[in-house]
Amino acid sequence: QVHVVESGGGLVQTGGSLNLSCTVSGSISPNVMAFYRETPGTQRVLVASKVNYGRVDYGDFARGRWTIDRDSPRNTIYLYMKNLTPEDTAVYFCYVDGYDGHVYWGQGTQVTVAS
Repeated sequence: QVHVVESGGGLVQTGGSLNLSCTVSGSISPNVMAFYRETPGTQRVLVASKVNYGRVDYGDFARGRWTIDRDSPRNTIYLYMKNLTPEDTAVYFCYVDGYDGHVYWGQGTQVTVAS
Protein backbone atom coordinates (compact mmCIF):
# COMPACT_ATOMS: atom_id res chain seq x y z
CA GLN A 1 0.00 0.00 0.00
CA VAL A 2 1.18 3.50 -0.83
CA HIS A 3 0.52 6.65 1.16
CA VAL A 4 1.05 10.16 -0.16
CA VAL A 5 0.78 12.91 2.42
CA GLU A 6 1.05 16.64 1.84
CA SER A 7 1.49 19.23 4.52
CA GLY A 8 2.12 22.94 4.88
CA GLY A 9 -0.90 24.59 3.36
CA GLY A 10 -2.68 27.47 5.02
CA LEU A 11 -3.58 31.13 4.86
CA VAL A 12 -1.04 33.78 3.96
CA GLN A 13 -1.13 37.45 3.00
CA THR A 14 -0.30 38.71 -0.48
CA GLY A 15 3.45 38.85 -0.93
CA GLY A 16 4.02 36.25 1.74
CA SER A 17 5.67 32.85 1.63
CA LEU A 18 4.54 29.32 2.30
CA ASN A 19 6.28 25.97 2.13
CA LEU A 20 4.69 22.66 1.22
CA SER A 21 6.04 19.19 1.64
CA CYS A 22 5.00 15.77 0.44
CA THR A 23 6.16 12.38 1.59
CA VAL A 24 5.36 9.06 -0.03
CA SER A 25 5.65 5.80 1.85
CA GLY A 26 4.91 2.17 1.17
CA SER A 27 5.67 -0.18 -1.70
CA ILE A 28 6.91 2.30 -4.26
CA SER A 29 10.12 3.52 -5.82
CA PRO A 30 9.30 7.07 -6.82
CA ASN A 31 10.58 8.34 -10.16
CA VAL A 32 8.80 11.64 -10.63
CA MET A 33 7.44 13.61 -7.70
CA ALA A 34 5.54 16.80 -8.27
CA PHE A 35 3.01 19.33 -7.08
CA TYR A 36 -0.08 20.21 -9.11
CA ARG A 37 -2.77 22.70 -8.22
CA GLU A 38 -6.45 22.96 -8.92
CA THR A 39 -9.07 25.67 -8.55
CA PRO A 40 -12.83 25.19 -8.92
CA GLY A 41 -13.80 24.79 -12.55
CA THR A 42 -10.26 24.41 -13.84
CA GLN A 43 -8.02 21.50 -14.70
CA ARG A 44 -5.25 20.42 -12.42
CA VAL A 45 -2.04 22.06 -13.63
CA LEU A 46 1.62 21.40 -12.98
CA VAL A 47 3.28 23.58 -10.39
CA ALA A 48 6.69 21.90 -10.27
CA SER A 49 8.15 18.44 -10.73
CA LYS A 50 11.43 16.72 -10.10
CA VAL A 51 12.65 13.49 -11.59
CA ASN A 52 14.67 11.38 -9.19
CA TYR A 53 18.23 12.84 -9.31
CA GLY A 54 17.25 14.56 -12.54
CA ARG A 55 15.18 17.07 -14.42
CA VAL A 56 13.18 19.84 -12.79
CA ASP A 57 10.18 21.47 -14.46
CA TYR A 58 7.99 24.39 -13.43
CA GLY A 59 4.67 25.79 -14.51
CA ASP A 60 5.02 29.22 -16.09
CA PHE A 61 3.51 30.92 -13.05
CA ALA A 62 5.98 29.20 -10.71
CA ARG A 63 9.20 29.51 -12.66
CA GLY A 64 11.58 32.03 -11.12
CA ARG A 65 9.31 32.56 -8.13
CA TRP A 66 9.17 29.17 -6.44
CA THR A 67 11.60 26.32 -5.88
CA ILE A 68 11.11 22.58 -5.70
CA ASP A 69 13.56 20.42 -3.83
CA ARG A 70 13.69 16.70 -3.27
CA ASP A 71 15.13 14.50 -0.56
CA SER A 72 15.27 11.23 -2.45
CA PRO A 73 16.35 8.95 0.43
CA ARG A 74 13.33 10.22 2.40
CA ASN A 75 10.94 10.14 -0.61
CA THR A 76 10.01 13.71 0.14
CA ILE A 77 9.64 16.83 -1.93
CA TYR A 78 9.42 20.41 -0.81
CA LEU A 79 7.91 23.41 -2.53
CA TYR A 80 9.14 26.80 -1.40
CA MET A 81 6.67 29.45 -2.49
CA LYS A 82 7.28 33.18 -2.20
CA ASN A 83 5.68 36.36 -3.50
CA LEU A 84 2.27 34.72 -3.29
CA THR A 85 -0.76 36.42 -4.83
CA PRO A 86 -4.50 35.70 -4.55
CA GLU A 87 -4.24 33.97 -7.96
CA ASP A 88 -2.16 31.29 -6.25
CA THR A 89 -5.13 30.30 -4.10
CA ALA A 90 -5.82 26.66 -4.90
CA VAL A 91 -5.70 23.13 -3.62
CA TYR A 92 -2.20 21.78 -4.09
CA PHE A 93 -1.83 18.08 -4.79
CA CYS A 94 1.23 15.89 -4.59
CA TYR A 95 1.80 13.56 -7.53
CA VAL A 96 4.04 10.49 -7.48
CA ASP A 97 4.95 8.41 -10.50
CA GLY A 98 6.70 5.19 -9.61
CA TYR A 99 9.29 3.42 -11.71
CA ASP A 100 6.68 0.69 -12.18
CA GLY A 101 4.36 3.17 -13.89
CA HIS A 102 1.81 3.43 -11.11
CA VAL A 103 0.65 6.94 -10.28
CA TYR A 104 -0.53 8.17 -6.92
CA TRP A 105 -2.04 11.42 -5.70
CA GLY A 106 -2.16 12.96 -2.29
CA GLN A 107 -5.36 14.23 -0.72
CA GLY A 108 -4.49 17.86 -1.37
CA THR A 109 -3.72 20.82 0.84
CA GLN A 110 -5.45 24.19 0.64
CA VAL A 111 -3.41 27.32 0.04
CA THR A 112 -5.28 30.59 0.43
CA VAL A 113 -3.70 33.95 -0.27
CA ALA A 114 -5.57 36.92 1.14
CA SER A 115 -5.50 40.25 -0.63
